Amino acid sequence: MHILLSNDDGILAPGLAAMYRALVHRGKVTVAAPDSVQSAMGHAITVGQEIEVRRVHVHNEFHGWRVAGRPADCVKLAACELVDDTPDLVVSGINDGANVSINVLYSGTVAAAAEGALLGFPAVAVSLERGREPDFARAAAIADRIIDVLLADGISPGHLININIPDLTSGRPKGVRVATQATQVMEDRYDRRDLPGDVRRYALHGDFADPAGARETDLHALHEGYVVVTPLHVDLTDQRRLPILDILEWPASL
Repeated sequence: MHILLSNDDGILAPGLAAMYRALVHRGKVTVAAPDSVQSAMGHAITVGQEIEVRRVHVHNEFHGWRVAGRPADCVKLAACELVDDTPDLVVSGINDGANVSINVLYSGTVAAAAEGALLGFPAVAVSLERGREPDFARAAAIADRIIDVLLADGISPGHLININIPDLTSGRPKGVRVATQATQVMEDRYDRRDLPGDVRRYALHGDFADPAGARETDLHALHEGYVVVTPLHVDLTDQRRLPILDILEWPASL
């Protein structure tokens, strides 16, 4: 089996190394990851500019492609140019921080996996909820077991699965739940800093106000201590509104 592994925390991130160690028993693992942290970059890609790529030895443990681009760039470039044989699976992670609810739209981790799905590969994004001391090794082992189930009967070419693992404190995880993506927005706030010359700088912070209230969703299940498995797709069409818009009286000529 050939797995293409990427992330958005950068090629030196501990979550990437942990995921590599958990996956390498399956066969060949090709690593292509950003050269710097690319969190919350969404599905941005580099257009009209060259992307610098270097082959590097990571933590004296494995070799990978260090890409001066976005997470989606890494997967697209690797699949089109950097690998010798077609991947059987694309994995992105482990991200340092959960990617649930609307964070799915911002996440570079999910975007890297989504790019794999767009290219026709089975794709999985893996994220670990932040805690005092993130246990990436245990999270990777959990993700590997979830991937076992998916590969057996739950994922096909072009499918995208989002896995979120709870903070691994005592008694967690409680199990596995399949849940829909929440749509709860975060309570955003900007910290302002005034500088000389009438210059302002703002830093965005925020969190979900009531994760327990988003019942039967990825946000709620993660809050309750479960590993959450959510199938996603890249078609953003609101199917329910198509017939509503279709019967409107549109101009005959424009």
